[in-house]
Amino acid sequence: MLDFFTIFSKGGLVLWCFQGVRGPAAAATAPVNALIRSVLLQERGGNNSFTHEALTLKYKLDNQFELVFVVGFQKILTLTYVDKLIDDVHKEFRDKYRNEFQQKGTLGLLNGTFDFKDDFMRLLRDAEESSKVRAPTVMKTFEQSLKSQKTVKCMIETRGEKPKEKVKNKKNKGSKKEGTEAVAAPGKASTGDKQSSAAGDREELTKDEILQKNREEFFKRHMKAGEKSSKSPKPEAQKEKGKKPRVWDLGNSNAKVLDYSNSTTNGSVEACPVEEFDPDIAVGDRNREPGRLYDLEYESDDEAEEEKVIQNPSKPSVKKGGLGGMFGMLKGLVGSKSLTREDMDPVLEKMKDHLIAKNVAAEIAVQLCESVAKKLEGKVMGTFTTVTSTVKQALQEALVQILQPQRRVDVLRDVMDAQRHRRPYVVTFCGVNGVGKSTNLAKISFWLIENGFSVLIAACDTFRAGAVEQLRTHTRRLNALHPPESHGGRTMVQLYEKGYGKDAAGIAMEAISYARNQGFDVVLVDTAGRMQDNAPLMTALAKLIAVNAPDLVLFVGEALVGNEAVDQLVKFNKALADHSMAQTPRLIDGIVLTKFDTIDDKVGAAISMTYITSKPIVFVGTGQTYCDLRSLNAKAVVAALMKA
Repeated sequence: MLDFFTIFSKGGLVLWCFQGVRGPAAAATAPVNALIRSVLLQERGGNNSFTHEALTLKYKLDNQFELVFVVGFQKILTLTYVDKLIDDVHKEFRDKYRNEFQQKGTLGLLNGTFDFKDDFMRLLRDAEESSKVRAPTVMKTFEQSLKSQKTVKCMIETRGEKPKEKVKNKKNKGSKKEGTEAVAAPGKASTGDKQSSAAGDREELTKDEILQKNREEFFKRHMKAGEKSSKSPKPEAQKEKGKKPRVWDLGNSNAKVLDYSNSTTNGSVEACPVEEFDPDIAVGDRNREPGRLYDLEYESDDEAEEEKVIQNPSKPSVKKGGLGGMFGMLKGLVGSKSLTREDMDPVLEKMKDHLIAKNVAAEIAVQLCESVAKKLEGKVMGTFTTVTSTVKQALQEALVQILQPQRRVDVLRDVMDAQRHRRPYVVTFCGVNGVGKSTNLAKISFWLIENGFSVLIAACDTFRAGAVEQLRTHTRRLNALHPPESHGGRTMVQLYEKGYGKDAAGIAMEAISYARNQGFDVVLVDTAGRMQDNAPLMTALAKLIAVNAPDLVLFVGEALVGNEAVDQLVKFNKALADHSMAQTPRLIDGIVLTKFDTIDDKVGAAISMTYITSKPIVFVGTGQTYCDLRSLNAKAVVAALMKA
C-alpha cells in the first residue's frame, strides 16, 4: 500500500499529489523535502531509492520537461510493482500533458489543471495485478531430474574399487605424462615390464616375505641417500663478523654530536635542554598574513579536447534542397536532439575510468556517472554543444556540489560562541594509524594561537610509544614561536598528559575540567590511531566521545587512499553508532585531509570522503611546517580532478 505519490517540477511547484493513507495533507512534505535536500540538490542521484525515517522513497526524473515523480511507502513492505508503476505514471503523464508543456511552458505549469486521479488509479490497479499474476513454480518430475538419467549399474560400488575420477581434471595431467613418456630414453622403456613381473612375483609370496623384502629395499634406498648427502661441498670462507658503520658523504662522522640518549631524565620537561631551531623552518612563509587560513590552490592548464559532434538525425542530406534543407540545417545547429543513454554511455565510461585513475573509489565513480546520466537523460542539448562537453560540464557541477556539503563548519565562529558561554571549545581527532593526527593537531593549534585563542592539548593517545613526547615537543616549539611575553604573560598552549596505559576517556574529561578552571579557549583531544575493524578500540573511542560530548569530531584521513577511504569512514561511523549508549549517537562532524602535497592531481580521496559522509573537509594538510594548513577550494580540487 502506497503512502503517497506526488509529481512536481524542479522549480518546486507541485502539479499533482495522491495520498494513500489517512492523515494531514502535509505528511508527504518532510520526506520529499529531505529527498530534495539530501539527493537532488547534492547530486547524489546514482540510486533511485531514498530512505527517510520509516519511509522508502523512489523517484524518477524527467529532464526534458523538468519534472520529478516520487512515490513513498513503508520501508518494511516489499512492493515489487513500484518500479513498474512509476515508469507507467511517468509515461502516461508526459503523453497526456505533452502539448501543454511544450506550448505554454512555465505558464502552463502555473495555470494548468492536472486531473490525473482516474488514470493513476487505473495504472495502480494494473501494476498490482501484474505483480500477482505469476505462474506458480512447478516441481520437476523424476524424469526431468538428473537422477533419472543414471543407471543402476553406475550406482553400484564394489569393495576395493576406486571411484572413477572426473575426466576433465585428468586431461592436462594425461597430456603431460604422454609428453614425458615420448621424451624418455629407450633404455628405460623396459622398466614397465620389470615392474609388472615384480608385481606378479610379489603376489605369489607370503605376507611376511613381502614385508621383509620391502624393508630391504627401504634400507638400500636410505643408504644410497646417505652416501649422496655425505658428499657435501667445500665450506665457504667465513665472512668477517660484525658490521661496519656506514659513513655518509654529507653526514657527520662524530657520534657524540648525534647522541641524545642522556639528554632527558625519565622524560621530564625540566631536564630537557632548550631546543634551538630556525623559526622560518618551523613556520614557513613569514610574509603570509598571521591567522589566515588560505584556500587550496591549483593551476590547471586548459587543454583543447577533440570532441565528436553528434550528427542530428533530423539534419537533411545535401541532396534535399529548398526551404526544407535550410530549415533542417538551422534546426540541427540550434540543437533539437534530446540526449539518450546510448549517446552518453561511451563518454560516461571514459569519465568513470578517468575518476578511478584519479583515486576516486570505484563504487563512488559508478554512482557519480549514474547520477549524471539520470540528470541528463532526455534533456535537449543547447546550441553548438557536444555530448562530451555536456556530460563533462554536468559532472564538474556535480563534483563542486558534492564538495560543498549542506553544513559548513566555521571553527573560529564556534570558538567565540563558546567563549561567550564561558566554556572551552572541545575538538576530538580520530582516525587510523599513521595518517598524521598529532602533526595536524599541532598545525591547527598554531592557527588557533595566531587568531588569539589559548589551546590545551589533551594527550589521550596512551598506547603508541612516543605519542606524549611528540606532543610535548610540539608544545615546546609552539611556545617558543608564541612566548608568553608576546601575549601579556599568558601561556598560549599547554599539554595535559597523564602518561601511558591510562583510560583515554578519563584523561579527556580531566583535561576539559582543567581547561574550564584555567580559562583555556580550546581543548584539542588527541586519540590513538586504530583500525576500523578493531572492535575494542572502537568501543573505547565511542566511550570517549559519548562521555565528553565534544563540540567537533574530526576524522583525520590521508589523501593517498582510494577505496579504503570509503571503508574507513563507513565503519568508523557505524562503530560510533553501534557502541554509543545514547539514543542519537554522535558521529563524525568533519574531515581533516592530510598529505595533500604528495598526490599531485590524484585528488579523488576528497570526493570519496565527502560523498560517503556528506560531511565537509574542514582542513587540508599540505606540508611539514606549522603554516601548511589550508581550507578546501572545491573548484581547485575539481580542476585537478578533471585534468587529463
